[in-house]
Amino acid sequence: MRRVATALIILPVVAALPAHADDDACRRGITVTGRAQTTRAPDFAEVTVGVEARAGNAAAALDATSKGVAGVVALGREVGIPVGDIGTAAVVLEPATRTITRPNGTSQDEPDGYRASNRVTLRLADMSRLGDLLRRSLEAGANRIDSIGFGLTDPDRVEAALQVDAARTARTQAAALAEAVGARLGSLCSLVANRTSVPMGLQASRAVASPKRVPIEAGTISSSAEVTATFAIGR
Repeated sequence: MRRVATALIILPVVAALPAHADDDACRRGITVTGRAQTTRAPDFAEVTVGVEARAGNAAAALDATSKGVAGVVALGREVGIPVGDIGTAAVVLEPATRTITRPNGTSQDEPDGYRASNRVTLRLADMSRLGDLLRRSLEAGANRIDSIGFGLTDPDRVEAALQVDAARTARTQAAALAEAVGARLGSLCSLVANRTSVPMGLQASRAVASPKRVPIEAGTISSSAEVTATFAIGR
């Protein structure tokens, strides 16, 4: 895992002032910002697929989507996805309409049965099987691929390590600056740790056929952290 210097800011967590830091020395203090970043391959994929159907009545429309999603869920279990990593994303049932154009040129929407959709999300640890899972989902009854995302199973551990790296960088910078002006670096006066939560990269699409293969490239995920530290300085 490679770490380099860069960062973003989202969620501040402020450390209390240490009791031994001298107030006057802190007022003459030096403030620096340390940054750290790492780029690594994701270790899971999350895909949301669904079924859309229209029918003359609500029950028939909902039954059609339920049948398709049942096939996708069965497929997920067949390929070894844990039950806890398969879940319903959304179920929608609404009246459908069609637009009628009258001889005088005016148009009007009229009832035309019902439209239903049912979406399910599957989390896959073996990303080499993602393309095959998508293809087989379409064969099992899905007619939508709503999103594909990639993430880290333990992002907090990665971010915690980055914050430590960023804090060390901040102290190194402060020591170098203090030395450059002939001052002595003192105690820590304040520390603000900013955490960046990296969202999963998403790709949205719509599928209505079963291709032989669905090529997917996971790419990499960048996590970063930034801390702002103030140190007392003395002569």
